[in-house]
Amino acid sequence: MQTLPAPYQDVTDAQWERIAALLPPPSPMGRPPQDHRQLLAGMLWVMRAGAAWREVPDHFGPWHTVYTRYQEWCRTGLWPQILAILSPQHAAHVL
Repeated sequence: MQTLPAPYQDVTDAQWERIAALLPPPSPMGRPPQDHRQLLAGMLWVMRAGAAWREVPDHFGPWHTVYTRYQEWCRTGLWPQILAILSPQHAAHVL
């Protein structure tokens, strides 16, 4: 896994273990999956920065992948569960 810059390493390993347990396994079909933790860091960056999705820095992965994964996690009800794990540290910034 690629190491993220210091300001974006704020999801602890313990929090990540709880979040990772909620995520569906990668599909055996199609392109190789992007790293979920890296994409989550990109989502949190957008929420904190108030930036447009297209402004996501490259080290979080392709902006469109970050955006579509966020949309999927919202649609399936996963995003509120992630926020509950990250609360109160992040929930106030992204709701």
